[in-house]
Amino acid sequence: MDIDVTITEMARAARKAAREMARCPSSKKNEVLRCIGDLLGERSAEIRTENQRDLAKAREQGLSAAMIDRLTLDDAALSAMIDGLREIRALEDPVGATTASRVRPNGLEVSRVRIPLGVIAMIYESRPNVTVDAAALCLKAGNAIILRGGSEALHSNRVLADVIGEALRRCGLPPQAAQVVPVTDRRAVEALLRQEAFIDLIIPRGGEGLIRYVVQHATIPVLKHYKGVCHVYVDQGADLDMAEEICFNAKVQRPGVCNAMETLLVHRAEAPAFLPRLARRLEEAGVELRLCPESLGILPGRTPAQEEDWPAEYLDLILAVRVVADMDAAMAHIARYSSSHTEAIVTSDYERARRFVREVDSSVVLANASTRFNDGGQLGLGAEIGISTSKLHAFGPMGLEELTTTKFVVLGNGQIRT
Repeated sequence: MDIDVTITEMARAARKAAREMARCPSSKKNEVLRCIGDLLGERSAEIRTENQRDLAKAREQGLSAAMIDRLTLDDAALSAMIDGLREIRALEDPVGATTASRVRPNGLEVSRVRIPLGVIAMIYESRPNVTVDAAALCLKAGNAIILRGGSEALHSNRVLADVIGEALRRCGLPPQAAQVVPVTDRRAVEALLRQEAFIDLIIPRGGEGLIRYVVQHATIPVLKHYKGVCHVYVDQGADLDMAEEICFNAKVQRPGVCNAMETLLVHRAEAPAFLPRLARRLEEAGVELRLCPESLGILPGRTPAQEEDWPAEYLDLILAVRVVADMDAAMAHIARYSSSHTEAIVTSDYERARRFVREVDSSVVLANASTRFNDGGQLGLGAEIGISTSKLHAFGPMGLEELTTTKFVVLGNGQIRT
């Protein structure tokens, strides 16, 4: 197999399929999603068999328990995928919606109308459920998608791609609208990143190393999300019971995800009362604390924080803690070390809350709520294809609407420019 030729042919076919998807009515797109769900149920035994092949190889290679968990397609995972398809079907189709309209002094009617992005390539690791989730979102938004999963999920992704392709064929649409790269050779990724003639956007999902590699080698716009260095700031006068619950949830509920808290900032006036009670609860849950000098004065015997702890994304039960003089110091720390992902303030002061959410420059900023809410489903998007920490073309969770762009439609009755 000539990998460059194969990838170019896939990209060219996706571009052709994207034109058909762009004019596909909502009813037809929903029919495809319903058919995918039906086929996942009908072929569940086959899917689990192929997934077991991937799991056996993963265990032989010594993959971590967390990686194996992400790789597993059991009955619960398949049910969740089918439920996700049902939820996406229920979402309003953004394609064709008018976002703004005005009449110019010369009588021209100027509107902005939502259209699909075109062809999206997604490069991701481990989770085979992403294959179905990403394909469903892109198809509902009228796009075509090329998926390149990790080698550890090759057999799972191949059978899922076959399911999606069969659903498209049954519904009279080109199966090339959702393709999975059939090889694990890294040269396939390199070839994919050079298809600027056919692909409109690259979305990488995985570790920071993968995303930086894609950014460095792509000739196509890339949706960036390097890491999630998320902060919670506990303000002077905050409700400490509320703060304890928010901080515990943000760190412990799922520590291995990008919207988990990695650094806690506490106002100096609250630190002596707040840190001991929170530390007891966190340490009972297995959290290791890495403390600034002032925090160590309150909680002696713990690990001192080093400079490399402040920009760290641990994705583990580890938490960096810093006592700050005031909210300005907290925001200065965030401005220096944040990855622009998610930040939260716990405060009883309305004006400080408003200032924090206005001035902190991250994709989601919360007042009196856990960082774990930076998620497309939790924020009412229904589902997401990823979280962007860059501001072009989207900032924050990307749902259906973010998988479209707008074009200008101008209606006249003979106007000419003078």
